Parts: sequence; structure tokens; C-alpha cells
Amino acid sequence: MPNFKAKFVVLVHDWPELHWDLMLEKQASLRTFRLSHPPDHPSAVVAEPLPDHRKVYLDYEGEVSSNRGTVTRWDVGAYELLSETDLRIEFRLESERLTGTAVLSRETDDDDWTFAFTSAS
Repeated sequence: MPNFKAKFVVLVHDWPELHWDLMLEKQASLRTFRLSHPPDHPSAVVAEPLPDHRKVYLDYEGEVSSNRGTVTRWDVGAYELLSETDLRIEFRLESERLTGTAVLSRETDDDDWTFAFTSAS
């Protein structure tokens, strides 16, 4: 197993519509992307960058403040950052559901990101 140094979590969030929050531990917070489909979807999915979240969400399930629905843990594990540029973030995931390589990317400097996962098996 590679030397993973950071945690990640995927939460199912039911507000304002059903989506999956991918949260990557980065120093004192969680870099967060809203995914339009589960991360194990067979093709690339829309990934909307969100403001960083508090690290408490690594272990949290339940009501979200200000009546913003509920979150349920879909997966949790460790990740290793492989490379990062302004247009592409590549990382290796290891968890119960997701073991493989993930890529967050965008074509230009706009915020139209996509997420793609390739299973290691």
C-alpha cells in the first residue's frame, strides 16, 4: 500500500438536490467538490467546486446547519496526491468502495470541472 498522508470522504447530500460531496483533506480544511453522480460512475461526471469545509465532516453524518438537508457517508478512506496543476488534480484513492486513480480536470481557467475515476481492479 502506498504511503497515504491525507484522508477523504464522500458524503451523499440530499439538498438542494441529491448529489455527492467529495472532500479531500488539505491542511486545516477539506477541499470540496459537488459531484452530479456517485464517484464510481463509469464515465466522467460534473464536479462543482465548493468552498472548503470543516474537517469535522470526515466523521460526520446527520443534519446540516441552516436547514440544508442531511448527509450520509458513502465512503471514507485515504488519498495520495499524485500531481496538481491549475487545470488538473490527479490522486490515488484507497478505501472500501474506491481503490484506484481519480482525476479532477477542466479545459480552461473556468470552473467547469469534471471528475473521473479508474478502478485499480
